[in-house]
Amino acid sequence: GLARINRYSARAKVEQLQIEKISQAAAKQRAGRCGRVSNGICVRLYDEQDFNNRPAFTDPEILRSSLASVILRMAALRLGDISEFPFIEAPSSRLIADGYLLLQELGAVDANREITELGKQLAKLPLDPRVGRMILEAKKEGVLREILIIASALSIQDPRERPMEKREAADQAHAKFAHERSDFLSFLKLWNFYDEALKNKKSNKELLTKCHQNFLSFLRLKEWRELHGQIREIAEELDLKPNAEEVDLDKSYDAIHRALLSGLLGNIGFKDGEADSYLGARSIRFTIAPGSALKKTRPKWVMASELVETSKLYARCVASINPDWIEPLAGNLTQSHYSDPRWDRKLAQVSAWERVSLYGLTIIPKRRVHYGPIDPQESREIFIREALANMEFDTRAPFFEANRQLISQIEELEHKARRQDVLVDEHTLFSFYDQIIPQGIFNGASFEHWRKEAEAGVPRLLYLTKDALMRHGAAGVTEA
Repeated sequence: GLARINRYSARAKVEQLQIEKISQAAAKQRAGRCGRVSNGICVRLYDEQDFNNRPAFTDPEILRSSLASVILRMAALRLGDISEFPFIEAPSSRLIADGYLLLQELGAVDANREITELGKQLAKLPLDPRVGRMILEAKKEGVLREILIIASALSIQDPRERPMEKREAADQAHAKFAHERSDFLSFLKLWNFYDEALKNKKSNKELLTKCHQNFLSFLRLKEWRELHGQIREIAEELDLKPNAEEVDLDKSYDAIHRALLSGLLGNIGFKDGEADSYLGARSIRFTIAPGSALKKTRPKWVMASELVETSKLYARCVASINPDWIEPLAGNLTQSHYSDPRWDRKLAQVSAWERVSLYGLTIIPKRRVHYGPIDPQESREIFIREALANMEFDTRAPFFEANRQLISQIEELEHKARRQDVLVDEHTLFSFYDQIIPQGIFNGASFEHWRKEAEAGVPRLLYLTKDALMRHGAAGVTEA
Protein backbone atom coordinates (compact mmCIF):
# COMPACT_ATOMS: atom_id res chain seq x y z
CA GLY A 1 0.00 0.00 0.00
CA LEU A 2 3.00 2.32 -0.35
CA ALA A 3 4.75 3.91 -3.33
CA ARG A 4 7.45 6.50 -4.04
CA ILE A 5 5.56 9.48 -5.49
CA ASN A 6 7.43 12.16 -7.41
CA ARG A 7 6.42 15.66 -6.28
CA TYR A 8 7.94 19.01 -7.25
CA SER A 9 8.43 21.54 -4.45
CA ALA A 10 7.86 25.06 -5.82
CA ARG A 11 9.29 26.54 -2.61
CA ALA A 12 12.61 24.65 -2.58
CA LYS A 13 12.72 24.16 -6.41
CA VAL A 14 13.54 20.45 -5.97
CA GLU A 15 12.03 17.08 -6.86
CA GLN A 16 10.80 15.10 -3.86
CA LEU A 17 10.60 11.31 -3.97
CA GLN A 18 8.70 10.56 -0.78
CA ILE A 19 7.13 7.27 0.26
CA GLU A 20 3.36 7.84 0.42
CA LYS A 21 0.23 5.74 0.83
CA ILE A 22 -1.29 4.87 -2.53
CA SER A 23 -4.81 6.04 -3.39
CA GLN A 24 -7.90 3.80 -3.44
CA ALA A 25 -7.94 3.90 -7.27
CA ALA A 26 -4.30 2.71 -7.41
CA ALA A 27 -5.08 -0.10 -4.92
CA LYS A 28 -8.08 -1.26 -7.00
CA GLN A 29 -5.96 -1.19 -10.17
CA ARG A 30 -3.46 -3.52 -8.48
CA ALA A 31 -6.27 -5.86 -7.37
CA GLY A 32 -7.51 -6.01 -10.97
CA ARG A 33 -4.22 -7.65 -12.04
CA CYS A 34 -4.93 -10.89 -10.17
CA GLY A 35 -8.09 -11.54 -12.23
CA ARG A 36 -6.72 -11.06 -15.72
CA VAL A 37 -5.69 -14.58 -16.73
CA SER A 38 -7.77 -16.50 -14.19
CA ASN A 39 -9.41 -15.96 -10.80
CA GLY A 40 -7.03 -14.95 -8.03
CA ILE A 41 -6.72 -13.41 -4.56
CA CYS A 42 -5.34 -9.96 -3.74
CA VAL A 43 -3.97 -9.57 -0.20
CA ARG A 44 -3.61 -6.01 1.09
CA LEU A 45 -1.10 -5.63 3.93
CA TYR A 46 -3.08 -2.89 5.71
CA ASP A 47 -6.52 -2.81 7.30
CA GLU A 48 -9.80 -1.79 5.71
CA GLN A 49 -10.11 1.34 7.86
CA ASP A 50 -6.77 2.55 6.48
CA PHE A 51 -8.00 1.87 2.92
CA ASN A 52 -11.24 3.82 3.48
CA ASN A 53 -9.34 6.84 4.83
CA ARG A 54 -7.16 7.09 1.72
CA PRO A 55 -7.84 9.62 -1.09
CA ALA A 56 -10.02 8.27 -3.89
CA PHE A 57 -7.50 9.12 -6.65
CA THR A 58 -3.79 9.89 -7.05
CA ASP A 59 -3.08 13.61 -7.55
CA PRO A 60 -2.84 14.43 -11.28
CA GLU A 61 0.74 14.92 -12.50
CA ILE A 62 0.08 18.55 -13.49
CA LEU A 63 -0.45 19.36 -9.79
CA ARG A 64 2.88 17.85 -8.71
CA SER A 65 5.29 18.74 -11.54
CA SER A 66 7.27 21.77 -12.70
CA LEU A 67 5.16 23.64 -15.26
CA ALA A 68 8.03 25.35 -17.13
CA SER A 69 7.78 23.16 -20.27
CA VAL A 70 3.95 23.39 -20.29
CA ILE A 71 4.05 27.20 -20.04
CA LEU A 72 6.72 27.44 -22.74
CA ARG A 73 4.80 25.23 -25.16
CA MET A 74 1.57 27.17 -24.53
CA ALA A 75 3.35 30.50 -25.06
CA ALA A 76 4.85 29.24 -28.35
CA LEU A 77 1.38 28.07 -29.51
CA ARG A 78 -0.11 31.44 -28.39
CA LEU A 79 -2.77 29.82 -26.22
CA GLY A 80 -3.07 32.90 -23.99
CA ASP A 81 -2.62 33.30 -20.26
CA ILE A 82 -2.06 29.92 -18.57
CA SER A 83 -3.98 31.03 -15.44
CA GLU A 84 -7.14 31.43 -17.59
CA PHE A 85 -6.74 28.19 -19.56
CA PRO A 86 -9.59 25.70 -18.86
CA PHE A 87 -7.55 22.80 -17.45
CA ILE A 88 -9.47 19.75 -16.21
CA GLU A 89 -7.34 20.02 -13.05
CA ALA A 90 -6.05 23.60 -12.86
CA PRO A 91 -2.58 23.99 -11.28
CA SER A 92 -2.06 26.46 -8.43
CA SER A 93 -0.92 30.05 -9.04
CA ARG A 94 2.21 29.20 -7.03
CA LEU A 95 3.21 26.47 -9.49
CA ILE A 96 2.51 28.78 -12.45
CA ALA A 97 4.67 31.56 -10.93
CA ASP A 98 7.45 29.03 -10.30
CA GLY A 99 7.31 27.88 -13.95
CA TYR A 100 7.67 31.47 -15.17
CA LEU A 101 10.61 32.05 -12.79
CA LEU A 102 12.46 29.05 -14.24
CA LEU A 103 11.80 30.27 -17.80
CA GLN A 104 13.11 33.72 -16.83
CA GLU A 105 16.23 32.04 -15.41
CA LEU A 106 16.74 30.33 -18.79
CA GLY A 107 16.05 33.56 -20.73
CA ALA A 108 12.98 32.01 -22.42
CA VAL A 109 10.56 34.72 -21.19
CA ASP A 110 11.17 38.34 -20.23
CA ALA A 111 10.12 40.22 -17.08
CA ASN A 112 6.64 40.79 -18.63
CA ARG A 113 6.21 37.02 -19.16
CA GLU A 114 6.44 37.44 -22.94
CA ILE A 115 8.25 34.69 -24.86
CA THR A 116 11.70 35.70 -26.20
CA GLU A 117 13.49 34.60 -29.40
CA LEU A 118 15.50 32.17 -27.27
CA GLY A 119 12.20 30.87 -25.83
CA LYS A 120 10.82 30.24 -29.34
CA GLN A 121 13.90 28.18 -30.16
CA LEU A 122 13.58 26.24 -26.88
CA ALA A 123 9.91 25.48 -27.59
CA LYS A 124 10.92 23.70 -30.82
CA LEU A 125 13.07 21.22 -28.86
CA PRO A 126 10.87 18.43 -27.37
CA LEU A 127 12.94 18.39 -24.18
CA ASP A 128 12.97 19.81 -20.70
CA PRO A 129 13.66 23.58 -21.16
CA ARG A 130 16.80 23.28 -19.02
CA VAL A 131 18.24 20.62 -21.34
CA GLY A 132 17.19 22.63 -24.40
CA ARG A 133 19.01 25.69 -23.03
CA MET A 134 22.21 23.63 -22.70
CA ILE A 135 21.97 22.62 -26.38
CA LEU A 136 21.58 26.23 -27.58
CA GLU A 137 24.54 27.37 -25.44
CA ALA A 138 26.65 24.41 -26.66
CA LYS A 139 26.41 25.72 -30.24
CA LYS A 140 28.08 28.99 -29.10
CA GLU A 141 30.76 27.07 -27.18
CA GLY A 142 31.52 24.70 -30.08
CA VAL A 143 30.75 21.52 -28.12
CA LEU A 144 27.32 20.60 -29.51
CA ARG A 145 28.31 16.99 -30.30
CA GLU A 146 29.21 16.35 -26.64
CA ILE A 147 26.20 18.17 -25.19
CA LEU A 148 23.74 16.26 -27.44
CA ILE A 149 25.10 13.01 -25.99
CA ILE A 150 24.84 14.31 -22.38
CA ALA A 151 21.40 15.91 -22.99
CA SER A 152 19.93 12.65 -24.31
CA ALA A 153 21.46 10.79 -21.32
CA LEU A 154 19.80 13.24 -18.89
CA SER A 155 16.43 12.61 -20.58
CA ILE A 156 16.39 8.84 -19.90
CA GLN A 157 16.92 6.56 -16.91
CA ASP A 158 20.61 6.01 -16.09
CA PRO A 159 21.82 3.00 -18.16
CA ARG A 160 24.20 1.95 -15.37
CA GLU A 161 22.72 -0.77 -13.15
CA ARG A 162 23.59 -1.26 -9.48
CA PRO A 163 21.86 -4.38 -8.06
CA MET A 164 21.71 -4.46 -4.25
CA GLU A 165 23.42 -7.86 -3.99
CA LYS A 166 26.28 -6.90 -6.39
CA ARG A 167 26.90 -3.26 -5.51
CA GLU A 168 30.70 -3.57 -5.10
CA ALA A 169 31.11 -5.43 -8.41
CA ALA A 170 28.94 -2.85 -10.17
CA ASP A 171 30.96 0.04 -8.69
CA GLN A 172 34.21 -1.58 -9.88
CA ALA A 173 32.80 -2.09 -13.38
CA HIS A 174 31.54 1.51 -13.55
CA ALA A 175 34.83 2.96 -12.22
CA LYS A 176 36.35 3.00 -15.74
CA PHE A 177 33.67 5.50 -16.84
CA ALA A 178 34.20 7.84 -13.86
CA HIS A 179 35.76 11.29 -14.26
CA GLU A 180 37.31 12.84 -11.15
CA ARG A 181 35.81 16.33 -11.75
CA SER A 182 32.52 15.62 -13.51
CA ASP A 183 29.78 12.99 -13.54
CA PHE A 184 28.54 14.48 -16.85
CA LEU A 185 31.76 13.44 -18.59
CA SER A 186 31.11 9.86 -17.39
CA PHE A 187 28.26 9.77 -19.93
CA LEU A 188 30.70 10.65 -22.74
CA LYS A 189 33.09 7.89 -21.63
CA LEU A 190 30.20 5.43 -21.45
CA TRP A 191 28.99 6.52 -24.91
CA ASN A 192 32.45 5.93 -26.42
CA PHE A 193 32.66 2.51 -24.71
CA TYR A 194 29.28 1.41 -26.15
CA ASP A 195 30.10 2.91 -29.55
CA GLU A 196 33.31 0.84 -29.66
CA ALA A 197 31.42 -2.28 -28.55
CA LEU A 198 28.84 -1.79 -31.33
CA LYS A 199 31.52 -1.41 -34.00
CA ASN A 200 33.45 -4.51 -32.90
CA LYS A 201 30.50 -6.81 -32.07
CA LYS A 202 30.38 -10.24 -33.70
CA SER A 203 26.80 -10.92 -32.61
CA ASN A 204 24.02 -9.35 -30.57
CA LYS A 205 24.52 -12.01 -27.93
CA GLU A 206 28.17 -10.98 -27.48
CA LEU A 207 27.09 -7.33 -27.13
CA LEU A 208 24.42 -8.28 -24.58
CA THR A 209 26.99 -10.26 -22.55
CA LYS A 210 29.41 -7.36 -22.58
CA CYS A 211 26.67 -5.05 -21.24
CA HIS A 212 25.80 -7.52 -18.43
CA GLN A 213 29.48 -7.92 -17.50
CA ASN A 214 29.78 -4.15 -17.11
CA PHE A 215 26.43 -3.80 -15.29
CA LEU A 216 24.84 -1.81 -18.12
CA SER A 217 21.24 -2.02 -19.31
CA PHE A 218 21.24 -2.97 -22.98
CA LEU A 219 17.69 -1.68 -23.46
CA ARG A 220 18.46 1.73 -21.93
CA LEU A 221 21.65 2.06 -23.97
CA LYS A 222 19.60 1.34 -27.10
CA GLU A 223 16.97 3.89 -26.00
CA TRP A 224 19.76 6.44 -25.39
CA ARG A 225 21.13 6.05 -28.93
CA GLU A 226 17.65 6.29 -30.47
CA LEU A 227 16.80 9.42 -28.47
CA HIS A 228 20.18 10.96 -29.34
CA GLY A 229 19.48 10.35 -33.04
CA GLN A 230 16.06 12.05 -32.76
CA ILE A 231 17.44 15.07 -30.85
CA ARG A 232 20.30 15.41 -33.33
CA GLU A 233 17.84 15.44 -36.26
CA ILE A 234 15.73 18.16 -34.60
CA ALA A 235 18.88 20.18 -33.79
CA GLU A 236 20.03 20.01 -37.43
CA GLU A 237 16.56 21.15 -38.59
CA LEU A 238 17.04 24.21 -36.34
CA ASP A 239 20.42 24.79 -38.05
CA LEU A 240 22.33 23.53 -35.00
CA LYS A 241 25.02 21.40 -36.63
CA PRO A 242 27.25 19.44 -34.20
CA ASN A 243 31.03 19.84 -34.35
CA ALA A 244 32.44 17.16 -36.65
CA GLU A 245 35.52 16.40 -34.56
CA GLU A 246 35.44 14.89 -31.09
CA VAL A 247 36.90 17.39 -28.60
CA ASP A 248 39.52 16.67 -25.93
CA LEU A 249 37.58 16.34 -22.67
CA ASP A 250 40.22 18.00 -20.49
CA LYS A 251 40.91 20.91 -22.88
CA SER A 252 37.19 21.49 -23.50
CA TYR A 253 36.13 20.95 -19.87
CA ASP A 254 35.27 24.65 -19.38
CA ALA A 255 33.28 24.97 -22.63
CA ILE A 256 31.24 21.78 -21.98
CA HIS A 257 30.41 22.77 -18.40
CA ARG A 258 29.58 26.39 -19.24
CA ALA A 259 27.01 25.04 -21.71
CA LEU A 260 25.61 22.69 -19.04
CA LEU A 261 25.58 25.48 -16.42
CA SER A 262 23.38 27.68 -18.65
CA GLY A 263 20.49 25.30 -17.88
CA LEU A 264 21.40 24.55 -14.26
CA LEU A 265 21.87 27.98 -12.63
CA GLY A 266 19.40 27.09 -9.87
CA ASN A 267 21.32 23.89 -9.05
CA ILE A 268 24.67 25.37 -8.01
CA GLY A 269 26.25 24.88 -4.59
CA PHE A 270 29.13 26.24 -2.50
CA LYS A 271 31.18 24.25 0.05
CA ASP A 272 30.99 26.58 3.05
CA GLY A 273 32.75 24.29 5.52
CA GLU A 274 29.72 22.72 7.22
CA ALA A 275 30.26 18.92 7.35
CA ASP A 276 29.75 17.32 3.92
CA SER A 277 26.85 19.54 2.83
CA TYR A 278 26.73 22.38 0.31
CA LEU A 279 24.94 25.71 0.54
CA GLY A 280 22.74 26.02 -2.53
CA ALA A 281 20.53 28.64 -4.17
CA ARG A 282 17.71 30.10 -2.02
CA SER A 283 19.48 28.95 1.21
CA ILE A 284 18.87 25.23 0.65
CA ARG A 285 21.41 22.62 1.81
CA PHE A 286 22.20 19.49 -0.17
CA THR A 287 24.63 16.57 -0.12
CA ILE A 288 26.34 14.95 -3.11
CA ALA A 289 24.65 11.61 -3.86
CA PRO A 290 26.65 8.50 -2.80
CA GLY A 291 27.08 7.21 -6.38
CA SER A 292 28.92 10.36 -7.55
CA ALA A 293 32.66 10.35 -8.36
CA LEU A 294 32.89 13.72 -6.55
CA LYS A 295 31.58 12.37 -3.23
CA LYS A 296 35.13 12.09 -1.81
CA THR A 297 36.86 15.06 -3.51
CA ARG A 298 34.07 17.58 -2.65
CA PRO A 299 35.16 20.60 -4.77
CA LYS A 300 34.48 24.18 -3.62
CA TRP A 301 31.80 24.93 -6.26
CA VAL A 302 29.50 22.39 -7.93
CA MET A 303 26.43 22.15 -10.14
CA ALA A 304 23.99 19.25 -10.29
CA SER A 305 21.68 17.97 -13.01
CA GLU A 306 18.93 17.52 -10.38
CA LEU A 307 18.26 17.94 -6.67
CA VAL A 308 16.11 15.13 -5.32
CA GLU A 309 14.80 14.80 -1.77
CA THR A 310 14.53 11.25 -0.41
CA SER A 311 15.86 10.69 3.13
CA LYS A 312 18.02 13.82 2.54
CA LEU A 313 18.30 16.40 -0.24
CA TYR A 314 20.76 14.85 -2.69
CA ALA A 315 22.51 16.36 -5.73
CA ARG A 316 22.67 13.85 -8.55
CA CYS A 317 25.08 13.96 -11.50
CA VAL A 318 27.49 16.60 -10.18
CA ALA A 319 30.42 18.55 -11.67
CA SER A 320 33.02 20.96 -10.38
CA ILE A 321 32.58 24.51 -11.77
CA ASN A 322 34.36 27.86 -11.76
CA PRO A 323 32.19 30.56 -10.08
CA ASP A 324 33.43 33.09 -12.67
CA TRP A 325 31.24 31.33 -15.27
CA ILE A 326 28.04 32.06 -13.38
CA GLU A 327 27.65 35.84 -13.76
CA PRO A 328 27.87 36.04 -17.61
CA LEU A 329 25.27 33.25 -17.93
CA ALA A 330 22.94 34.56 -15.18
CA GLY A 331 22.70 38.10 -16.64
CA ASN A 332 19.94 40.08 -14.91
CA LEU A 333 19.31 37.36 -12.32
CA THR A 334 22.30 38.41 -10.20
CA GLN A 335 22.11 41.00 -7.43
CA SER A 336 24.92 43.42 -6.60
CA HIS A 337 25.64 44.92 -3.17
CA TYR A 338 28.06 47.86 -2.93
CA SER A 339 30.16 49.01 0.02
CA ASP A 340 32.90 51.50 0.94
CA PRO A 341 32.66 54.03 -1.95
CA ARG A 342 35.85 56.13 -1.96
CA TRP A 343 37.86 58.48 -4.21
CA ASP A 344 40.62 56.71 -6.15
CA ARG A 345 43.20 59.35 -7.08
CA LYS A 346 45.19 57.04 -9.37
CA LEU A 347 42.13 56.08 -11.48
CA ALA A 348 40.52 59.55 -11.07
CA GLN A 349 37.17 57.99 -10.20
CA VAL A 350 35.03 56.89 -7.24
CA SER A 351 35.58 53.17 -6.64
CA ALA A 352 33.60 50.77 -4.44
CA TRP A 353 33.61 47.08 -3.51
CA GLU A 354 30.92 45.00 -5.22
CA ARG A 355 29.54 41.70 -3.90
CA VAL A 356 27.57 39.71 -6.50
CA SER A 357 25.02 37.06 -5.50
CA LEU A 358 22.66 34.72 -7.32
CA TYR A 359 19.57 33.49 -5.44
CA GLY A 360 21.21 34.58 -2.17
CA LEU A 361 24.46 32.68 -2.90
CA THR A 362 27.56 34.93 -3.08
CA ILE A 363 29.35 34.18 -6.37
CA ILE A 364 31.81 37.13 -6.34
CA PRO A 365 32.68 38.15 -2.75
CA LYS A 366 34.71 41.32 -3.48
CA ARG A 367 35.35 43.17 -6.73
CA ARG A 368 36.51 46.76 -7.31
CA VAL A 369 34.09 48.67 -9.57
CA HIS A 370 33.60 52.22 -10.87
CA TYR A 371 30.84 53.56 -8.60
CA GLY A 372 29.98 56.63 -10.75
CA PRO A 373 27.40 55.04 -13.11
CA ILE A 374 25.93 53.03 -10.20
CA ASP A 375 25.17 56.01 -7.91
CA PRO A 376 25.93 59.26 -9.78
CA GLN A 377 24.65 61.49 -6.94
CA GLU A 378 26.80 60.01 -4.17
CA SER A 379 29.80 59.69 -6.52
CA ARG A 380 29.53 63.38 -7.45
CA GLU A 381 29.55 64.39 -3.78
CA ILE A 382 32.61 62.20 -3.05
CA PHE A 383 34.39 63.58 -6.15
CA ILE A 384 33.77 67.23 -5.17
CA ARG A 385 34.70 66.70 -1.52
CA GLU A 386 37.81 64.55 -1.98
CA ALA A 387 39.16 65.48 -5.41
CA LEU A 388 38.44 69.25 -5.43
CA ALA A 389 37.82 70.47 -1.84
CA ASN A 390 40.63 68.28 -0.38
CA MET A 391 42.89 68.74 -3.44
CA GLU A 392 43.25 64.97 -4.08
CA PHE A 393 43.23 65.32 -7.88
CA ASP A 394 45.98 65.16 -10.52
CA THR A 395 45.12 67.78 -13.15
CA ARG A 396 46.91 70.45 -15.20
CA ALA A 397 43.94 72.81 -14.97
CA PRO A 398 45.18 76.39 -14.17
CA PHE A 399 42.37 77.02 -11.63
CA PHE A 400 43.48 74.02 -9.53
CA GLU A 401 47.07 75.24 -9.05
CA ALA A 402 45.91 78.85 -8.46
CA ASN A 403 43.43 77.69 -5.78
CA ARG A 404 46.11 75.51 -4.15
CA GLN A 405 48.53 78.45 -3.90
CA LEU A 406 45.82 80.73 -2.49
CA ILE A 407 44.94 78.15 0.20
CA SER A 408 48.66 77.81 1.07
CA GLN A 409 48.92 81.60 1.51
CA ILE A 410 45.98 81.67 3.93
CA GLU A 411 47.37 78.66 5.84
CA GLU A 412 50.62 80.64 6.24
CA LEU A 413 48.63 83.60 7.53
CA GLU A 414 47.01 81.28 10.10
CA HIS A 415 50.47 80.12 11.19
CA LYS A 416 51.83 83.67 11.53
CA ALA A 417 48.74 84.95 13.37
CA ARG A 418 48.75 81.84 15.59
CA ARG A 419 45.05 81.32 14.86
CA GLN A 420 43.29 78.20 13.57
CA ASP A 421 40.08 79.91 12.46
CA VAL A 422 41.16 81.91 9.40
CA LEU A 423 40.78 79.38 6.54
CA VAL A 424 37.22 78.20 5.81
CA ASP A 425 36.50 74.49 6.35
CA GLU A 426 36.03 71.89 3.60
CA HIS A 427 32.22 72.24 3.77
CA THR A 428 32.48 75.81 2.46
CA LEU A 429 34.83 74.70 -0.31
CA PHE A 430 32.43 71.85 -1.14
CA SER A 431 29.51 74.34 -1.37
CA PHE A 432 31.55 76.57 -3.73
CA TYR A 433 32.17 73.75 -6.24
CA ASP A 434 28.73 72.17 -5.68
CA GLN A 435 26.96 75.34 -6.87
CA ILE A 436 29.00 75.50 -10.08
CA ILE A 437 29.49 71.88 -11.17
CA PRO A 438 26.38 70.36 -12.81
CA GLN A 439 24.80 67.00 -11.98
CA GLY A 440 26.25 63.93 -13.72
CA ILE A 441 29.91 64.94 -13.20
CA PHE A 442 31.38 62.21 -10.99
CA ASN A 443 34.93 61.42 -12.18
CA GLY A 444 38.07 63.05 -13.57
CA ALA A 445 37.27 62.42 -17.24
CA SER A 446 33.71 63.83 -17.15
CA PHE A 447 34.91 66.84 -15.07
CA GLU A 448 37.74 67.74 -17.48
CA HIS A 449 35.40 67.49 -20.48
CA TRP A 450 32.84 69.81 -18.82
CA ARG A 451 35.51 72.21 -17.48
CA LYS A 452 37.08 72.88 -20.88
CA GLU A 453 33.69 73.78 -22.37
CA ALA A 454 32.63 75.89 -19.34
CA GLU A 455 35.93 77.83 -19.15
CA ALA A 456 35.70 78.71 -22.83
CA GLY A 457 32.75 80.95 -21.86
CA VAL A 458 33.82 81.98 -18.32
CA PRO A 459 37.64 81.57 -17.94
CA ARG A 460 37.77 82.19 -14.14
CA LEU A 461 34.62 80.17 -13.31
CA LEU A 462 36.38 77.84 -10.84
CA TYR A 463 38.90 80.29 -9.34
CA LEU A 464 38.57 80.90 -5.60
CA THR A 465 39.04 84.38 -4.07
CA LYS A 466 40.77 85.37 -0.84
CA ASP A 467 37.49 86.67 0.58
CA ALA A 468 35.74 83.38 -0.16
CA LEU A 469 38.49 81.45 1.65
CA MET A 470 38.60 83.56 4.86
CA ARG A 471 36.04 83.28 7.62
CA HIS A 472 33.99 86.41 8.41
CA GLY A 473 35.44 86.63 11.92
CA ALA A 474 39.01 86.57 10.55
CA ALA A 475 38.63 89.67 8.37
CA GLY A 476 41.10 91.61 10.60
CA VAL A 477 43.94 89.18 9.99
CA THR A 478 46.08 90.73 7.24
CA GLU A 479 49.68 90.42 6.06
CA ALA A 480 50.61 93.36 8.34
